[in-house]
Amino acid sequence: MPDVAIIGAGFIGLASAAALMRDGHRVTLFDPAGVGQGASFGNAGTFAPYACIPVNNPSVFRDLPRFLLSNQSPFRLRWGYLPHLAPWLVRFMMSSLPRRYEASAAALAALLDHAYDGYAPLLANPELASFVRPRECLYLYSSAASFDAARAALDLRRKLGVTFDLLEGDDIRALEPSLAPIFERGVLFTNSWHFSDPQGFLQTLHDRLAAQGLTLERSAVDRVQPSGEGASLTVGGIARRFDYVVVATGARSAQFAGQCGDPVPLDTERGYHVRFPGAQQLVSRPVGWAERGFYMTPMSDGLRVAGTVELAGFGDTRNRSLLDLLTFSAKRALPALATPDSNWLGFRPTLPDGVPVLARSRASERVIYAFGHQHLGLTLAGVSGRIVADLVARRAPPLDLAPYAATRF
Repeated sequence: MPDVAIIGAGFIGLASAAALMRDGHRVTLFDPAGVGQGASFGNAGTFAPYACIPVNNPSVFRDLPRFLLSNQSPFRLRWGYLPHLAPWLVRFMMSSLPRRYEASAAALAALLDHAYDGYAPLLANPELASFVRPRECLYLYSSAASFDAARAALDLRRKLGVTFDLLEGDDIRALEPSLAPIFERGVLFTNSWHFSDPQGFLQTLHDRLAAQGLTLERSAVDRVQPSGEGASLTVGGIARRFDYVVVATGARSAQFAGQCGDPVPLDTERGYHVRFPGAQQLVSRPVGWAERGFYMTPMSDGLRVAGTVELAGFGDTRNRSLLDLLTFSAKRALPALATPDSNWLGFRPTLPDGVPVLARSRASERVIYAFGHQHLGLTLAGVSGRIVADLVARRAPPLDLAPYAATRF
């Protein structure tokens, strides 16, 4: 069986390793940080098959000035980063035009239709399934005007097969009585769930795969060099040859795609979370506040409040105002909250059209891409891993991969 190298040990990389090993392949993971230490560590933990509405949508033309000027905006742009970001922003705005936005939503919905099946082989293991909390996600609107503005997106979700229930204020309070009585409308997305500990799930998955022969090297890959018979990785100045290479290193995948002839416009959304210890009992499910752009998710170590978007590159300086906004907004929604004890910054991969890359490289069929999942890496990990394994095995994938090609740019 072929030797396969995977760059990246997050949700996509580990799910790909699991799928490849089910086919009998030998797999080596490369990640200098170890298992689940990137964006996979600090996400909201939600399995979100309803999330087919990309960030690039027509509402940005209406909302962008407010987002840029309001101190309560969940979106921030670091102006010093703008010269680098400008070409990406132009593509993003073009992708927000109605026709392109609807194409992106359809592509995401097609992938999300397979999200459950993708996870089924993983969750057949009781130890991994023990991390799943099967509660629907509740999405809230604090004003009727905000809910009305979201109706077109809700209609498109329904058209694309997403099921949900619409709630009034009394319904919301009956479901989650600890919430402040400030939310006028809500949406309860059925068929969703969340993890009690996303990183714990990944570590457990890794440990199971390691017992079956998976190798993890905590080393940085400097270069991918494809060829007709395989591909070489440069690791610590030494070339290492593999039959196949999978690029699944999230927001840092662009350099490897470029080395393989695919200059994808990949950038990063800096996302944040704060943790309130011992507060996980205040809500029974993931709760999102639409206007403030965050989720509150009960996890094993407390209540995780995760969200916001900052376009500012890979710098490690945290935006204190966004952390303060998350803390303030969470306390506004849940008055019983005390003080968070930790915070986190991570780098989500973001492409202008909001659709991941799941494809062979231009230079060689032996290099396979699985990156750019933006806010859906956890949700789409299972199906992405299956697609990677299908491409290595030369099987027909579960859906047409044309919308996810790197060459679409």
